[in-house]
Amino acid sequence: MRAPPFWWRPAGVLARLLSPLGWLYGAITLRRMRGTGGDPGIPVICVGNFVAGGAGKTPTAIALAALLARRGETPFVLMRGYGGSLRGPVEVHPAHHAAKAVGDEPLLMARHARTVVARDRRAGAALARALGASVIVMDDGLQNPTLAKRLRLAVVDGASGVGNGHCLPAGPLRAPLDGQLGETDAVLVIGGGAAGEAVAAAAQASGVAAMRARLEPTQAALSRLHGQPVMAVSGIGRPEKFAATLREAGARIVAERAFGDHHAYTQRDVAVLVDEAMLYDCVVATTEKDMVKLGPLWPDAQRDRLLPVPVTLVFAEAERIEAMVSAALTAGSGAAGAP
Repeated sequence: MRAPPFWWRPAGVLARLLSPLGWLYGAITLRRMRGTGGDPGIPVICVGNFVAGGAGKTPTAIALAALLARRGETPFVLMRGYGGSLRGPVEVHPAHHAAKAVGDEPLLMARHARTVVARDRRAGAALARALGASVIVMDDGLQNPTLAKRLRLAVVDGASGVGNGHCLPAGPLRAPLDGQLGETDAVLVIGGGAAGEAVAAAAQASGVAAMRARLEPTQAALSRLHGQPVMAVSGIGRPEKFAATLREAGARIVAERAFGDHHAYTQRDVAVLVDEAMLYDCVVATTEKDMVKLGPLWPDAQRDRLLPVPVTLVFAEAERIEAMVSAALTAGSGAAGAP
């Protein structure tokens, strides 16, 4: 599914017509957010976002899991498993599971940290704890009240912010921004942009910490991208972000193919992409999330034309996020106040 373009433009006629529905949806979601969650017995650090669609939750969860592991913790990432058929709770094993069973993002996540998918978050947390987790990183779920969270971190895309500022379906917000800020401990703006800075300013005005981060392709990917003609292929919430990353890395984009978020690639899709790559005499650059689905379908004879572009989240103020994580680990049940 692709987000409608009018979400990311100043509110027009359509947004205003849909705003009563947005008001109702936002009010219901915000009331749900304010519910009291159950204590799973170990700390829960939640990485979510204010809007529908991608903002950088998964790279942030990966970075937090790595930070926790360096501290000697045993982090498990808890995900819903969107797009997968398994309801869980089940631990994801890349060698045994496919994206159609557990979802593309959990399959990617499991390559970086132990990961559990579960529609029922309580059951997923219980399984993670039984398997030895000392802390849970909840990827998405800022609006889900099932579990008590020690730290609630909202990720914001710097370029798009919160779009037109309206709630679904009039805009991308899941609930009014001011209300969501009241249920958030810190905001992490990823990448530059006036829209993201506006959210950071709103957060600080509400007494919520605002931090910055950026996504960087790995050095190996950078070395292959520089000066390389590429076709940008992605099935993510905001494909223009991936194209911008490629351009910043020095790639020469000759074509762009954007699929819906969590797109289930078919053999036909792959055949078309291979033919186009041969026509343009370029490589197909794609995200790690898309690679878990494209890779198994890609013909071996054309393997050199497929280039996954892993990215790493870099915190601008690493010491601040480390302090927040430390406070979350030592705090009692309930949300941790941001330092």
